Amino acid sequence: MEAKELRTKSAGELADELVKLRKEQFALRMQRATGQAPKPDQFGKVRRNIARVKTVLREVPPGRRSSRRRPRSSRRRPRWSRRRPRRGGRPG
Repeated sequence: MEAKELRTKSAGELADELVKLRKEQFALRMQRATGQAPKPDQFGKVRRNIARVKTVLREVPPGRRSSRRRPRSSRRRPRWSRRRPRRGGRPG
């Protein structure tokens, strides 16, 4: 399965494909656990196919990217990580 083929599918079809691949991965793990010997290369192939599907699902079309996001340097820090002012003066 190539990423080119996956990009032609809709999000629903990709989600179905992901479920199918997860079930296949589970079946391979169960075969290994029960002593049946699946082909060892199948584990890696299924894992890579899952990663491909997830990658295509995450891709955002170029026209839908938000341009309202602040540049990294001017974003506010989370409240818990801001510096708090010192109370009182220095001892001495």
